[in-house]
Amino acid sequence: MQRQNDVYTENKLKFHVFQDERFVDLTLYQYGWERTEPLHAYGPHKRDHYLFHYVISGRGMLYANEKSYRIEKGHGFLIVPDQTTTYVADEKNPWEYTWIEFDGLRVSESISLAGLSPTQPVYTPQSREAGRLLQEQMMNIVNHPQDSPVRQIGQGFLFLDQLVQSSANKRLPSQRRLRDFYMKEALSFIEQNYQRDISIEEIAAFCGLNRSYFGKVFRDSMGESPQAFLLHYRMARAAQMLKETAMPIGTISAMVSYANQLHFSRAFKSVYGVAPRTYRQTHFIRKEDGENGGI
Repeated sequence: MQRQNDVYTENKLKFHVFQDERFVDLTLYQYGWERTEPLHAYGPHKRDHYLFHYVISGRGMLYANEKSYRIEKGHGFLIVPDQTTTYVADEKNPWEYTWIEFDGLRVSESISLAGLSPTQPVYTPQSREAGRLLQEQMMNIVNHPQDSPVRQIGQGFLFLDQLVQSSANKRLPSQRRLRDFYMKEALSFIEQNYQRDISIEEIAAFCGLNRSYFGKVFRDSMGESPQAFLLHYRMARAAQMLKETAMPIGTISAMVSYANQLHFSRAFKSVYGVAPRTYRQTHFIRKEDGENGGI
């Protein structure tokens, strides 16, 4: 039986909306497959999350960055958050493609390792077989919407790994070894200490770097400043507690290092667009909901 937000048409379209928002490092938003009509178009539109299409057959055009990109069978294209794009299927040989919309605290690093960026949105596989394996991994997610959210997120990480490993433009880990070491140290420190009032200088010192150089390395690796990442990490943890527990908002505020609940509410609203109380009212997960979701 299909879930309420799924659309399924045997010959032309499969579309599924991911139902669980409790994941921080990676979450899925929607995914599907479509055999498009000639000149099928979408846009101009701005996305809130990353969106990747892999073209199974046919061809078409992507318009982004005031440029046009021809996308054919065996290739793909990435749309990044806040980027306005339009994509159009060919009139004579329209696309068949599969797509995944996703986001998370560690997604930008995988995208960078795959050699993709807002100015380099076209995915080219190392080989036909490499592209086939990526298609297979994506369709595995599309064809199993009934899997538990934990299993789907696991498949999402496998998709990201295959995207990196199969890309003809991937960056070799050996070129990033020292920077990756610093980032692992920084992320580990944040995960273990976000509950207290840590400073960027303290994180940099833990990694053995000065603040200025640490900020540059962090931004290059994660796609945002250490301050922005720390804010997003804390708010993601707070959102998780708002959804999964009945703890008072003041308690949650203190648990993510905000002694002043008003300051916490402002920070939370800057990330999620609503106050913590409103967020809880619309996202709270009751025990029976978790049981029905297979978690």
